Amino acid sequence: MNSRHKHSGVTMIELLTVMSIATILMLIAVPSYRYVTTSNRVAGEINGLLGDLQYARYEAIKEGLSVQICPTTASTDTACAATATNWSGGWIVLSNASAVLRRQLPFSSFNSSDVLTASTGATPVAFNREGFVSSGAAKFLLQDPTSNSAFTRCLMVNVAGALGTTTSGNSLYSVTC
Repeated sequence: MNSRHKHSGVTMIELLTVMSIATILMLIAVPSYRYVTTSNRVAGEINGLLGDLQYARYEAIKEGLSVQICPTTASTDTACAATATNWSGGWIVLSNASAVLRRQLPFSSFNSSDVLTASTGATPVAFNREGFVSSGAAKFLLQDPTSNSAFTRCLMVNVAGALGTTTSGNSLYSVTC
């Protein structure tokens, strides 16, 4: 009599094949994941500034008073940082240059070392009661630590108070990022 035993398990060839396929998939997935997370973080940060600028403009029109948004150097500041062009330390929205309406924490508190600068030196951006920018047009540039142009975002404010964002190499309001 021949007794046959059924063996269960995997052979070495099968194991190596599965491990090879898993390694190839990881090599493809990890860079894509890094791109998606960095792109989403940068978009979220620039949209935070965009939202606060829109809020400042809305408040200026609603209250009929001047409202400004400006960079700060500490998360407890109640006044604008003097002549600062680096907005990575956070910003505040001030009503009539006195009452803090909103505050944005520094990017470093979100485990980000992205750099947000006002390339036109717009400090502060002030909206008058009609919603126009009384401080002149402003352009903001947000870059990740690698300065990769794929992650660079621009936010522009024209004198009419129109706001918009674009990516590196594109133009908005006749200004190239």
